Amino acid sequence: MNNVSKVADLIEKRQIAKLGGGEKRIESQHSKGKYTARERIEMLLDEGSFEELDMFVTHRCTNFGLEKEKYLGDGVVTGHGTIHGRVVYVFAQDFTVFGGSLSETMALKICKAMDMAMKVGAPIIGINDSGGARIQEGVTSLAGYAEIFERNILASGVVPQISAIFGPCAGGAVYSPALTDFILMTEQNSYMFVTGPKVVKSVTGEDITTEDLGGANMHNSKSGVSHFKVEDEQKGIELIRELISYLPQNNLEDAPIEETNDPINRLEDSLNEIVPDNPNMPYDMKNIIHGIVDDGKFLEVHAGYARNIIVGFARFNGVSTGIIANQPNFLAGVLDCDASRKAARFVRFCDAFNIPILTLVDVPGFLPGSGQEYAGIITHGAKLMFAYGEATVPKVTVTIRKSYGGAHDVMSCKQLRGDFNYAWPTAEIAVMGAAGAIEVLEGRAIKGLTDPTERAKFIEEKTAEYKDKFANPYQAASYGYIDDVIEPRNTRFRVIRAFQALQTKKLVNPLKKHSNIPL
Repeated sequence: MNNVSKVADLIEKRQIAKLGGGEKRIESQHSKGKYTARERIEMLLDEGSFEELDMFVTHRCTNFGLEKEKYLGDGVVTGHGTIHGRVVYVFAQDFTVFGGSLSETMALKICKAMDMAMKVGAPIIGINDSGGARIQEGVTSLAGYAEIFERNILASGVVPQISAIFGPCAGGAVYSPALTDFILMTEQNSYMFVTGPKVVKSVTGEDITTEDLGGANMHNSKSGVSHFKVEDEQKGIELIRELISYLPQNNLEDAPIEETNDPINRLEDSLNEIVPDNPNMPYDMKNIIHGIVDDGKFLEVHAGYARNIIVGFARFNGVSTGIIANQPNFLAGVLDCDASRKAARFVRFCDAFNIPILTLVDVPGFLPGSGQEYAGIITHGAKLMFAYGEATVPKVTVTIRKSYGGAHDVMSCKQLRGDFNYAWPTAEIAVMGAAGAIEVLEGRAIKGLTDPTERAKFIEEKTAEYKDKFANPYQAASYGYIDDVIEPRNTRFRVIRAFQALQTKKLVNPLKKHSNIPL
């Protein structure tokens, strides 16, 4: 074979590899409203930037006649490219080849890409669309999963890891995405579960659909496994590109700064009147967030899960910032088990990747009741406290309204090393609300008053006295626990100035192998 023939042979092999499992299976993929692995990568990365690795790898299995059926690439497309001009490593499982099932060689391809990402300090994006382990390969397939899991674990907190679920993800396959920083799922076509509906039926007798057991709606609202739910793959890929823009390449770098024309000193007059006079009336915390961030842009994470707390990314004067905020519009913004876990994980992500944290506080306390206690609210609340206390990134806290009891401590208070702690004049910082406090403080006196009118008057006077003392931020400010009481409409300016002052912050935790966060 001469050189011309060899080049022609290479070109032909490349064309064959790009067809994956063949045109019929590609058509089948398209008929389900799904793109192929290579189409997904092409949509995700900057045009012309993808450099593929291991295109000619094939499986080594000789069991059950599998040696007679081989495909170049062996069910996964791996390589590197750029998003917004920044290098990322990517792997996309190819459902047209053995249903995207994981083989030994497929795992080696994925691991090579992950190793390279760690070596150069670049994000890892995995697109999952797989029927699970390749049964014909037995234990070598399971070993392949474990190799991937170990790399997910070692990469955690070193480079950002994002998982897109664009099809089935079941059994052992779910644990790689679960170990990554962010998971997104598409409606209808994607699902995740450890055991499928048939196994559930045979073991427990429960009848349940694939969607109800592990669909995007369930994981985004009930389990919290998925951080984002998107309408289709195209929206999902657009979201990944947006998410990446807020993140640094690795734990030794800062997120890129984006130019903005939004003035630092822009006043948001509506904030002076956004908090209702009645402390029991709700309002939407997202209106405050959109009012103070650059250009009103906020990328919410876990939007459908534990809606009593809000987490997500925004920018202040172009600098990527993580925001955690109680949501008085849902369960009065109370902290419960799910909200505590959701916020704690987000705080730890931001801290791992040098992203400053803004906390907006309006929390009446922890959700009471046996259900919460049985579910471990003590441990879950401690996770959030631990996350804030351990975080060394710049931390700015603004108390909007209520900040009561243990929940005050948990929400990035001064004693958990909050750098700048501000409050609006509407802030109420106390052990508990006025009504509950008077029951405790004046309980005996109240019982001694038999006349209903006299009792009501006494309670009203004592409640007013308590409110006068504690339903404001000034006592906390008198101790230095609040650094300043600020005008609401000027919040954007004060927050930006605070973060600017913290740009050179240096804080190191005591030397240790690792902490033991209450899990």
